[in-house]
Amino acid sequence: MEKWIFLPYFALVTSITTMKKALIGILCLWHGMAWAQETHPWEEELAEMGFLDEDDEEGFADMYELLSELAEHPIDLNEATREDLEQLPFLTDGQVEEICEYLYRYGPMRSVGELAMVESLGYAERQLLMQFVVVDVLRGVKGNGREVKGELKGHYQDSLAAMGYRPFHSPFTSELIMNAHLPLYRRAGDHEGYLGYPYKHSFRFALQWDKNIKVGLIGAQDAGEPFFANRNKWGYDFYSFYAQVKNWGRVKSLALGRYRMNMGMGLVINGAFTMGKNNTLTTIKRSASLIRPHSSQIESSYLQGAAATVRLSSHIDATAFISYRPIDATLNSDSTTIATIVKTGYHRTKGEMGKKHNAAEGMIGGHVGYRNKAFHVGVTGVYDWFDRELVPKTSQAYRQYDAAGRRFWNASVDYGFTLKRLSLKGETATGDSHALATINTISWKAFSKLTLQAVQRFYPYRYHALHGNSFSEGGSVQNESGIYIGADWHPYGRFQLRAYSDIAYFPWAKYQAFTSSHSFDHGVSATYRWGSFRAFARYRLKMREKDNDDKTALIYKKEHKARVYLSFAESPWTIKTVGDVAYTHYKNKSMGWMVSEQVSYQRRQIQVHAAMGYFHTDDYNSRIYAYERAPLYTFSSTMFYGKGIHGSLLVRHDINAHWMVIAKMGYTRYFDRDTIGTALQAIAHHWKADIDLQCRWKF
Repeated sequence: MEKWIFLPYFALVTSITTMKKALIGILCLWHGMAWAQETHPWEEELAEMGFLDEDDEEGFADMYELLSELAEHPIDLNEATREDLEQLPFLTDGQVEEICEYLYRYGPMRSVGELAMVESLGYAERQLLMQFVVVDVLRGVKGNGREVKGELKGHYQDSLAAMGYRPFHSPFTSELIMNAHLPLYRRAGDHEGYLGYPYKHSFRFALQWDKNIKVGLIGAQDAGEPFFANRNKWGYDFYSFYAQVKNWGRVKSLALGRYRMNMGMGLVINGAFTMGKNNTLTTIKRSASLIRPHSSQIESSYLQGAAATVRLSSHIDATAFISYRPIDATLNSDSTTIATIVKTGYHRTKGEMGKKHNAAEGMIGGHVGYRNKAFHVGVTGVYDWFDRELVPKTSQAYRQYDAAGRRFWNASVDYGFTLKRLSLKGETATGDSHALATINTISWKAFSKLTLQAVQRFYPYRYHALHGNSFSEGGSVQNESGIYIGADWHPYGRFQLRAYSDIAYFPWAKYQAFTSSHSFDHGVSATYRWGSFRAFARYRLKMREKDNDDKTALIYKKEHKARVYLSFAESPWTIKTVGDVAYTHYKNKSMGWMVSEQVSYQRRQIQVHAAMGYFHTDDYNSRIYAYERAPLYTFSSTMFYGKGIHGSLLVRHDINAHWMVIAKMGYTRYFDRDTIGTALQAIAHHWKADIDLQCRWKF
């Protein structure tokens, strides 16, 4: 009897700030239970917030893998550092700052529902955040001089389940995931042209001790690549080994093997992801040094060697790295110099295999950053060299200022000032090109319901950074200047409106633009929630100058894209109806649309996700992109054009705490063609079907 009397008292009353924390506890219980009933899968939340941007599919695939890993190993808010929270790309600097301030001021949280007390977190952000964090209440209470043991501990854990609290896990976790992709068709290259068989497969081994030690090994094989044959004598075409130690004395992070590096806002080096303009309010690069293991199958944008961040004092961190790795390259006719660096990762044909690892790249660099409460400043320096000289073909005007040579350097200064309602940050960089590039942002929370942001960038056409990657319209930190203005408005809790406008100018020639050109990009999206229903609508107008037929003048390519959907989620069912429209006007007019239905069922150890859609487009210019559920750590965004239907069915069974299996089948049938694809990718009939299999063993 005493145990049950103690439980509610223990949940609501804490040491010093008794009345305040009691009130928070009551509110959190209500919010936590409501969220537990309404929570959607995080993939759906990202889609609703507009993160699925077809303009940067590789970037989202990288982010998807990171978030998949965090969903499997969530962050304990009561032990989270600023760096832990900065891993979450949908949180702004101001939101990270306010969460840290709340934890410092009020002490350990009692449930994820307590995030409702963080003013800058809107409903959508809270819904998404709660899927990547946990609150270890028992650990927090023990830190306050209390400890719960035995049977009472079990009862208390059960009572917290409705508040978003997840059961305790062993600090040591390890898993092995095996994947196989089996096409039920043959491409032309499978008969003659590809060096390997038509199946794609991979494995992923990961070991983690608490949150501070990670070790992993990945092996991946694309369809058509040789396995234990040709130049792949060690089996898989691609391997990635990594090890990372965090919070080891003064060492904040140490990575060995393959890793990714981000410094400043990406003008010098950024191996992380970028996101669409609809999310610039949250995903514009943070002015911080970040080291992350390369746990992805993406065969580019990674470094190989060692990197470390060391805490020199309470306000100063220093990061240093060194890397040397083979790269794929197309050589010039002299067979000694590099024409282009190849980043596709495909080695299916003799030509593709001939480009594999025929050059090498070395890098060394570092970053020193100073942070004192709201202010931070940092300095970055990178030196890059190749074993062969880089000699791009500059006969085409748009490639005239491509990086050329054997050795390169870049340096920058990043800076920022963050308050509760105002955030200013930027980076200014130069290099051996002797050109000056800069990006600067300002974000202002005008009032609790409205946030405004502006982004200014200036990237001269003479500036180049081989590993630079930041906010841009043209896809690189070169030959572009522009201004972006965005707004995020929550007139009331269940309604959200986002809008942006971006204007860019390209002073030198671009691909398909023989002279200087302009682009205009405008977008607006709205989300409304009531009970178990959600409604979402998004519209985007993009205009960019391109060559006319004779390449004597520039004309605008106008793209209109719209998406609407209505979803219903009531355990165990989720139903979603989606409509997409695309209209393009450039030389010719092209119209396309797609209607699809998605149904999910989840009960205990079983999950079922089914989707069916009909698409109808005039040609490739009005293509439609559709996201659908896929096996763990796998991003699936399929592009459709022409006329046809597409369906998929995914079944997941968590057999027990150690074993999980997933099977997925996808089917597409075209009504307007007898063959699919061209050249070696051609399929000699009007349909294609694929099976994906995945097995996970936790031990």
